[in-house]
Amino acid sequence: MLADLTAGAVQDAEARASVRPLAVVEADALAQPPARDALTALAPAARVKIIAEVKRASPSRGDLAAIPDPALQARRYEDGGASAISVLTEGRKFKGSLADLEAVRAAVDLPVLRKDFIANEYQVLEARAAGADLVLLIVAALEQDVLARLHRLVIELGMTPLVEAHSGAEVDRAADLGARLVGVNARDLSTFELDRDLFGRLVDRIPADAVKVAESAVLEPADVAHYRRAGADVVLVGEALVTSDPVSTLHSFLEAGS
Repeated sequence: MLADLTAGAVQDAEARASVRPLAVVEADALAQPPARDALTALAPAARVKIIAEVKRASPSRGDLAAIPDPALQARRYEDGGASAISVLTEGRKFKGSLADLEAVRAAVDLPVLRKDFIANEYQVLEARAAGADLVLLIVAALEQDVLARLHRLVIELGMTPLVEAHSGAEVDRAADLGARLVGVNARDLSTFELDRDLFGRLVDRIPADAVKVAESAVLEPADVAHYRRAGADVVLVGEALVTSDPVSTLHSFLEAGS
């Protein structure tokens, strides 16, 4: 599934590149205002911080919410106390787009994450051109040399890489990069099964100076509290926010993680 999602994302990027060449995207990326400081926004604090996700659908859950106005959704996240906004831009299975990211960027002052299946430089540059402050890099999807190259490019463009792992070996690969923002995703991207305890088993392998992010398997305040007790600085939440009142849900999640 991960290989298929990545291949589809690359094909879609190649189609966009045929209309908007690399040189144009690079110029647009370099013309953007400086990216927001995501590491400071997500730095460890007395209570957990939340990355709130604009997410319409997923391969495992199907349609979740129409979200006709992603900018409004993001403003509600900001009102609810989120520290950053994640925008799924993959179109085939998650029904997102770069237009969603651009709309969110224009609507909020928080750091914005491009969450997609990033595998080449064009995708990184178009993330910055669309106003992204963070870019997701999935260790399992990339050979180490490609991962390192894209990690460097994200940083060179002033953004912050969120390096996502699903195993101890992948956490070690993130550490080898010097990653400052490391996520552990409870969802196995091959089977899409969830293991909420995976973060707790891997957290000690994340470098001490890295911000630690728990991803997936968050549906209620108890899940946030579970991750906080396990050592999470940040929790990424999607489904629970798009299928409820996001402001009140965020308030309850933040309280649980205090």
